[in-house]
This record gives sequence, C-alpha cells and structure tokens, in this order.
Amino acid sequence: MNNKFTNFIAPLLKTVDEGDFFRKPMSWLYFLMAVLNLLLPFYVLYKGIDGGVFSGHAKWVFAFILVWLFLVAAAWIGFQIWWNRKDKVTLSSAEGDEFVSTPVFSHFLQTCGEWLGSFYAIVGFGVALIGVIFLGNGSTIPGLDMFSGGWINIILYPLTGYLIVVLFRFIAEQTRAIVQIANNTKK
Repeated sequence: MNNKFTNFIAPLLKTVDEGDFFRKPMSWLYFLMAVLNLLLPFYVLYKGIDGGVFSGHAKWVFAFILVWLFLVAAAWIGFQIWWNRKDKVTLSSAEGDEFVSTPVFSHFLQTCGEWLGSFYAIVGFGVALIGVIFLGNGSTIPGLDMFSGGWINIILYPLTGYLIVVLFRFIAEQTRAIVQIANNTKK
C-alpha cells in the first residue's frame, strides 16, 4: 500500500526503529558539551572581571588566577572527554538490535560520570589547595562555597571524583549488560 497520506512518516519511524534517531542527536549533544567546556573558563573570567575581582587585594587576584587555571585544566579535560566520546556514542548500539536507546543513554551516563568526576576532582583539589594556602585550613573562598579549603579536602576531592567516575561507569556497564543479554536472547 503506497498511500502518501498514511506513509509519509515511514522514513522517520525507520530512523527511530534503527536507532539513528537516538545516536546522531546524542553525538551533537556531546559536541555541544565539548564546546561549552571550552567556553566555561572564559565565562568565569568575564564574570570575575565584571564582579571586580581584579580591583581587590593582590592576594585575591592571585588566588582567582590560580583557581581559574585549575578551572581551565578541568575544562580542557572535560572538552577532551566529550570530544573523544562523541563518535563512540554512535557505535553504542548495532543495527538490528531491538533495544537501541538504552545503550545510547548508558554511554551518555558513563560520559557524564567521567566528566563530572574529573571536574570535581581537579577543581575541588585546586580550590582546596588555594584555600589552604591563602586562607588557612578549613576556610572557604568567597563565591566557591561548594569547595572549601582544608588539608583533608585536598585528598577527599580527588577521591570523591574518582568514586563518581567508578559509580557512573558501574551503572552504565550494568545497564549495557542487561541490554546485551536482552538483545542476544531475542536473536
């Protein structure tokens, strides 16, 4: 039946059923996240300048620059994570698989964990270190209340970042394993 009125959506449905509907836009999302990681340090620098950070004491200016350098390092690593994974998400499910969106989401979850864990470890370590050096043990840098100084935090932030990566990877692998079992059972 070649009825144009009822079959015009068939190409879209084929794209959804084969999984390209999920894989390609996620690849674009990875690209966007990579670009946002590159822009983040410039936005923070702009907000710092706009907030008058460079009109304060030399101690605060130097602390801001050092924290900003840690942010640059974290953003560059985040860029690399999203950039390197953007092509791999298109390979997360194979053509002919019954379950195609779950592996794509699982890959996204894994990549989010890698990004979040590395960002938390690098920025947390940097802010804790700068906080200890400039403010003393246990102090918080104004505007960065999430991260606090303290010798223990210099160890805890990288450890927590590592555990974030492991947890997200574990959840993603378990999800992929279930989908692989389901796809193999169907075949």
